[in-house]
Amino acid sequence: MSPRVQSALTSAWVERGLLSHTLLPVAWLYGALTALHRATYRLGLAKSHSVAVPVIVVGNVIAGGAGKTPTVLGIVEHLRAQGARPGIVSRGFGGQHVAPVEVTPASEARVVGDEPLLLQRASGVPVVVGRDRVAACHGLLERHPELTHIVCDDGMQHYRLHRDVEVCVFDSRGLGNQRLLPAGMLRQHWPVADVAAAGQSARQRLVLRTGPCDLPGFSATRTLAPHAVNGHGEMQPLSALAHSGRPLLALAGIAQPENFFAMLRAAGVPLERTLALPDHYDFDSYSRTEHERYTLICTGKDATKLWRVEPEAWCAPLIQTLPPDFLSALDAALHRASPPLSSPHGHTTH
Repeated sequence: MSPRVQSALTSAWVERGLLSHTLLPVAWLYGALTALHRATYRLGLAKSHSVAVPVIVVGNVIAGGAGKTPTVLGIVEHLRAQGARPGIVSRGFGGQHVAPVEVTPASEARVVGDEPLLLQRASGVPVVVGRDRVAACHGLLERHPELTHIVCDDGMQHYRLHRDVEVCVFDSRGLGNQRLLPAGMLRQHWPVADVAAAGQSARQRLVLRTGPCDLPGFSATRTLAPHAVNGHGEMQPLSALAHSGRPLLALAGIAQPENFFAMLRAAGVPLERTLALPDHYDFDSYSRTEHERYTLICTGKDATKLWRVEPEAWCAPLIQTLPPDFLSALDAALHRASPPLSSPHGHTTH
């Protein structure tokens, strides 16, 4: 999706304007199809499958990035701090894989997807991607039988995988205009119509807000790391980028690039230019020549691909901190679903 189309839809999803009204018939069809999909599981026509360890699904009901990836990293860090051995499964959006494949630090984003590669490099835990998340879970446990938990990146609407806990992530957009795709940003109406056969229940669902909105839930805090890193592994203070001797160009191929640009400016980074790219942009067609007079700054997700062609680019990592009350609620939900973990410990992910 081009940035222009993405921007037009994002604007339409906030208000119930002409474009949103025009897309309502498509949204009604989408709603009917998704309701039918849920009914197949409720009626037993399709089956949900459990795996041998507790599964935590981190997802959302809104389109676009709301903060699932840093939330997965925070949960993984919390579990590891308690002595658990978590692994991650992901759909691997944008990857060329067909069968489940394990992600390694040397994997290519075009094969496994940019977010799974970022998850593996940032967490160091085993990560498997697969279009069938049940098969991905089984593949993960076959390769790593020592694992005690699986954290699923996205998949609230993937009912084949039975979940023990759900974490639904919202950002500052909240529910937008409260319409279904494509007239609004909702994948399904909120509150959700639970599919009990897949393990969904309000009691086992936590709501996490990564930006200010009116929905009840727990609030995470987000900021940029005080340092930047390039493709050679070199680090420098984020503030030092202003003295690089060249003007700064921030680029982002994420769902909401303006959020990244705003965080850089709030951190005192003087941007001469910004470049919003399509979400999951692969940089295969990127030409450095056009921007050679700039120092480049990108997101962690973009760095997994941009560094292949421009290792001099600087990545500004995101730090998201999960609040202690959220982590306590997560522990309680896991306790209801499985034997308890050890004592609480650790709250911040980098």
